[in-house]
Amino acid sequence: QAKVALCDAVGAALRARICVVLTGERPSLSVADSLGAYIAYDPRVERCNSERNCVSNIHASGGLGADQAAARIAWLVGAGLARGLTGFALKEDAASSLPAR
Repeated sequence: QAKVALCDAVGAALRARICVVLTGERPSLSVADSLGAYIAYDPRVERCNSERNCVSNIHASGGLGADQAAARIAWLVGAGLARGLTGFALKEDAASSLPAR
């Protein structure tokens, strides 16, 4: 029952360059068994949501498949480390740099 921002506090305590947290989606959503991945460069408590990337709706039946999700997460982590940022500035690049579904 952790929140996405837990990545910021834990990542800062560990002095991580980048943090990825996987969390189950809220039960109120249409697919309660899906997963979300949140990525933050230079995690710290002051981070806001626009500085994180999210790969959501990861599940086998009609959502983003595990292979596609892993590729997107890997791209976001690599690009985040290379560019020194995550969040809104990386979103458009991520979509155009990955193979079509």
